[in-house]
Amino acid sequence: MAHFVNPFTDIGFKIIFGQPASKELLITLLNELLAGEHHIEDLTFIDKEDNSDNVNDRGIIFDLYCLTSSGEYIIVEMQNRWHSNFLDRTLYYVCRAISRLIERPITDEVELPAGGKDSVSDTVSEAPLRYGDRYKLSTVYGIFLMNFKEGKLEPKFRTDTVVADRENGRTVNPHFRQIYLQFPYFTKQLEECETLYDKLIYALKNMNEWNRMPDALKEQVFKHLERLAAVANLSEANRVAYDKAVDRYYVNRIYEEDMQDRVENAMREGREKGMQEGREEGKKEGKLEDAQNFKRLGVPADIIAKATGLSAEEIAKL
Repeated sequence: MAHFVNPFTDIGFKIIFGQPASKELLITLLNELLAGEHHIEDLTFIDKEDNSDNVNDRGIIFDLYCLTSSGEYIIVEMQNRWHSNFLDRTLYYVCRAISRLIERPITDEVELPAGGKDSVSDTVSEAPLRYGDRYKLSTVYGIFLMNFKEGKLEPKFRTDTVVADRENGRTVNPHFRQIYLQFPYFTKQLEECETLYDKLIYALKNMNEWNRMPDALKEQVFKHLERLAAVANLSEANRVAYDKAVDRYYVNRIYEEDMQDRVENAMREGREKGMQEGREEGKKEGKLEDAQNFKRLGVPADIIAKATGLSAEEIAKL
């Protein structure tokens, strides 16, 4: 058992980022991800489950669903294994979060951190509600941490998507944002990590293998991470849940590695069989070409058969 929880297990991810004590750590990570675009002062965790009246939408539970003090909604999802139509699901999750802003009754107030203001409920006033006001949206961010490579994305660590003009790349609607982080493509070593952003990503990717926090990670945020993520600091209930999650994680890894070995072996055997068949085909074509040349020279068929190993019928067809 490693000293720190594995952030790519459901319970490990929630221990590090999804409890009240981890709010400061989550804000730091989000601000590093959104540096130069948006700065979060405070946030609150809100209901992660989609309680839609539509039966097809029930059961959607976000890993983390947050509301910032300035009114932005943020979904943070950790996905350990690839599954088909993953990008479609992430698109659907963000769209569902956006639609919830419209579905919420106009008079419904969302509890915000001190000083915050909800941009949807902000439309309530004594004046008649204008038709377009119900469609006033807050920005929704979808941030997806992926412990696998998604073939439909570019082969790089971070992919940012926006609603943009295809011709000039200008953002058309700033309220829809998706950020994909493919951890297998993050290959920096600790000595190469110069920014806090890189150090945080490096820690998340590698901390499950550490017995102690590296000396190079001196920032206060890593001391906080060390306290939160230490397996020894887990409650009894969290420890039991985490042990089960780790068992599932390694069973899945073994299964995936076994399947990968099977695929590679099948491909190798296929290549070898194809090469052998190709060699045999090449030999056959060579014999046929030799037989044709002999036949043009008037060599008797029985002698051609002995020289090439071809049957009389095959020679007769030439």
